[in-house]
Amino acid sequence: MRVEPVRAVAADDVTEWSDDVDVLVIGAGMAGVSAAIEAATAGARVLVIDRGGRLTCTSAMAGGHFYLGGGTAVQQATGWDDSPAEMAAYLTEMSPQCDPEKIRLYAGESVAHFDWLESLGFEFERSFYPHKAVVQPQTQGLMFTGNELTWPVNTIARPAPRGHKPPFPGDTGGGGFVVELALKRLDELGAEVRYDTGAFALVRAGDAVVGAAWRRFSETGFVRARGTVLAAGGFVLNPEMVEDCAPQLGALFTRGMALGNTYDDGLGIRLGESVGGVADHLESAFFTSPFYPPEGNVRGIVVNKLGCRFVNEDAYHSRVAAYVFDQPDQAAYLILDAETMARPSYGFQPFVDGWETVTEMEAGLRMPAGALEATLREYNDHAATGEDPAFHKAAKYVVPLDHGPWGAYDLTPGAAFYSGFSCGGLRVDPDGRLLTAAGAVVPGAYAAGACASNIAVDGRGYASGTQLGEASYFGRRSGRHAAR
Repeated sequence: MRVEPVRAVAADDVTEWSDDVDVLVIGAGMAGVSAAIEAATAGARVLVIDRGGRLTCTSAMAGGHFYLGGGTAVQQATGWDDSPAEMAAYLTEMSPQCDPEKIRLYAGESVAHFDWLESLGFEFERSFYPHKAVVQPQTQGLMFTGNELTWPVNTIARPAPRGHKPPFPGDTGGGGFVVELALKRLDELGAEVRYDTGAFALVRAGDAVVGAAWRRFSETGFVRARGTVLAAGGFVLNPEMVEDCAPQLGALFTRGMALGNTYDDGLGIRLGESVGGVADHLESAFFTSPFYPPEGNVRGIVVNKLGCRFVNEDAYHSRVAAYVFDQPDQAAYLILDAETMARPSYGFQPFVDGWETVTEMEAGLRMPAGALEATLREYNDHAATGEDPAFHKAAKYVVPLDHGPWGAYDLTPGAAFYSGFSCGGLRVDPDGRLLTAAGAVVPGAYAAGACASNIAVDGRGYASGTQLGEASYFGRRSGRHAAR
C-alpha cells in the first residue's frame, strides 16, 4: 500500500467549510477517543473522523493491557508496593531516549489515569496472575508484562507488576472493550464520530493548522478547527514507509504478521510532516515470537548459530526477540533437555530435532565444534547451585540441562513466526503539541497514540500495555490542551 504524497492546503484556498468545531480528532482508536472525551468534557465542540468503521482500530485488536503503576487500586489490593518514583526509574531504564518529563508525568499521574479509565464504566479485577505469560488467560487484573523482574532492571527499580488488563477473557479484544466504553461516553457528551471519513490534508493559515480536508467515498469537504489532533496510527502496513524507515519490519510481509489495521499506513505521520512536524525513532520496531507459555520453557537456554548465549531467557518476549535480530544471520535456538522439554503453547517455533548427545546436537545445528558443549558445560556448572553469573536469569528458572536427550526449537525469523509493529512517530511535547525540527510548536496541531513518539520507543524496552497506556494518557493531555 502506498500513501499518496501529503501536502497542506492553504486556508485562503478553502471556499466553504463543511463543519466548524473547536477540536477535530483524526482517528477513533484509544488515543483519539481519549482526546475527544477530554476535549468534550472541557466544553469544546468536538468532531472525530476515522477512515475505518467502528472498532476497526488497532486498539481493538489488542489484548488490552494498560501499563499503569505507582500504587493503583489493583496493586494495593494484591499486595504490591509501587510508587511513581519506582515506575519512573523503570521506564527511564527501559526507554532512555524518552523525554524525562513525559516519564515523570506518566508515572506521577498513573493512579489518577487508572481511576479515569475505570470511570468509563468498568473495573479492573482486583486479582494478580503470578505466572510468566504473554497475557492473563482469564480476567485477572494484574500481571508482570515487561522486564521488571529481570536483570539488570531489577537492580535499578524495585519490581512491581503494572500490566493491568480489563475483565475481558482471552488474548485479544480487551482494547476494543475499553474503546467501546469510551465511544459510549462520547455519545453521552454529544461528540460526533464519523466513520468511513478520512483526512487527506491539513489546512494551514500561515504557520497554524486550522483544520483538515476530508473524504468520504465520493464526498469531500473541509473542517475548520481551533485544534486538530492526529491519532491515526503507525505505519507497519505501508511497505514503502517500512522500506524507507524500518526495513527490518519488511520480514513481516513475507514470513510473519504485521500487528496493525488496514489504515496503519503512516498517513497521520505524513500529515504532521506536511505542516512542519518531524518524526523520531521511526527506525525502531517491536518484534515478538514468544516461546512461553509454558513457563517452564524459560528454564532452557537460547543460543545463536555460534552456540553462544546472548540474552537472559526470562526477559520479556520482545526483548528476547530484539536480541535475536541482532545475532549473526538472525539465527537462534531454544535448547531444552529431557527434563525441561515442552512444546511452546503458541506453536510459533518449529521443532528442529532431538539428539542423544550434545555433540550430535551441535553438529545437527551446524555449530562450531565444541562451542555448544562449552556453553552447556559452563551453564550447567553454575546451574547446579542455582546461579547464572553470565546473564543472571532468575534462580527459579536456572536448572542444569544435563539429562539427555536434548532438543531444539528454531527461533530464527523465517523459520519461526514473528509479529511486530512500528515504533516512533511525530515529535510532540508532553501536551501532544506538534514540534518542528527546531523545537518550535506548530500552532493548532497535536498528535497522540501510535503516530506520536512518547514512551514506546522500541521493542527492546517495551512492556505490554505501554501503547494503550500512553495512547490514552497522552491522548487525554492533547485533548485538554486543544480544548483550551
